[in-house]
Amino acid sequence: MAFVIAVCNQKGGVGKTTTTINLGAYLAASGRKTLIIDCDPQANATLGLGIDYKKLRTNLYHHFLSNIPLSSSLQHTSIFGLDVLPSSPDLIGAQVELNSVPRKEERLRDIISCLLPLYQYILIDLPPSLGLLTVNGLVAADYVLIPIQTEFYALDGLGQLITTIDLIRRNLGKDLKILGAVLTLYDKRNRLDRLVTKHIIRYFPG
Repeated sequence: MAFVIAVCNQKGGVGKTTTTINLGAYLAASGRKTLIIDCDPQANATLGLGIDYKKLRTNLYHHFLSNIPLSSSLQHTSIFGLDVLPSSPDLIGAQVELNSVPRKEERLRDIISCLLPLYQYILIDLPPSLGLLTVNGLVAADYVLIPIQTEFYALDGLGQLITTIDLIRRNLGKDLKILGAVLTLYDKRNRLDRLVTKHIIRYFPG
């Protein structure tokens, strides 16, 4: 049964997609069958894994709104053991269209339930916002991994995300665990980077 990990931070440009792709590639290279779910309408993880979403007939957007087989969208990558469920800019529309769907916060969890026995790890690359797509990703996950850029506003964004995780735990009955934080774009020569890192370690001792 797969470990499902959401890679999340509502701030853009902190390295979520880079973290997701590299972690997925490493796990696959280590012999662990891994799936990356691109839940970001920018589709950067899809493109970064060599998949041109413009040439695909279906992607994650279509599964949010219908019950077509996932096999129509799953793509193998050039890395053996690493697959991707691709995204496209169409996914922007899902945030509006899902409003009329029952259990709209749990739609992604329902979609991927049939995939859990097929993979050892499922990584969900989430958009830089706290909208419905991000909530779906967090509800579908067992753990959340938080990439944090070592810059001035990092702690403010981190606090907002932890508040959102607590709301999901309380209101949706999801036992979502924080796996930890990954410091990104860190430059040890920069005094501010070192200072921010000390503060982040207070959130995540060890």
